[in-house]
Amino acid sequence: MLTDAERETVMHAVLEHVAGRIPVIVTTTHFSSAVCAERSRQAEAAGAAMVMIMPPYHGATFRVGEPAIYEFYRVVSDAIGIPIMIQDAPVAGTPLSIDFLARMAKELANVRYFKIEVPMAANKLRGLIEKGGSVIEGPWDGEEAITLMADLDAGATGAMTGGGYPDGIRQIMDPFLAGRRDEAVQAYARWLPLINYENRQCGLSACKVLMREGGVIKSDTVRHPLQPLHPATRAGLIEIARTLDPVVLRWGH
Repeated sequence: MLTDAERETVMHAVLEHVAGRIPVIVTTTHFSSAVCAERSRQAEAAGAAMVMIMPPYHGATFRVGEPAIYEFYRVVSDAIGIPIMIQDAPVAGTPLSIDFLARMAKELANVRYFKIEVPMAANKLRGLIEKGGSVIEGPWDGEEAITLMADLDAGATGAMTGGGYPDGIRQIMDPFLAGRRDEAVQAYARWLPLINYENRQCGLSACKVLMREGGVIKSDTVRHPLQPLHPATRAGLIEIARTLDPVVLRWGH
């Protein structure tokens, strides 16, 4: 929903504020190989640790086949010196087979991370790790972490979720990666109602609503044609979130 100029403003503001203290991933998706490569170069120059890129698509019908997708990622990989995360998401409408993803990881220098958020994500993660071996540096979960436990059990080593409650996601991730699976399962059970509400009822609006409620931002307005959450849906999100006391609801107060 951002203009190109706004994208650059946000990217530079975030990276300058972070100043290398933690790794930042910048999304540089674009249908054009050249534009995506240039966006990725700019992100690297500004201090991004990684770029995340969907396969090229536009609207409901503009797609390209595997040879063109391979060349797309090759062009971007050759243009930068930081890792690429391929975002395998339903919105792109582009099937990416396990064999194809593993091949790109083996043959393209910077293709190393994969955000898998398609149906049966755990099976795909498991297969990708098996096929790709050590070149699959980052098999990650996505889609608001709604399948996080299954994905962790399948070998996921990270999660890229909505931005509303990373402290809650850490309560699941940290114990699991430390070998305390039972503790992770309990944390997942606590946070799953909020994860589910975000995923199924709110979508992109959830993070802004929580930040507005917590005084982090002044407005949770979304840009047309997106519509604001129904007041009852908004209230339901905040009600569930309050039972978990996420940092976002305290940060700005």
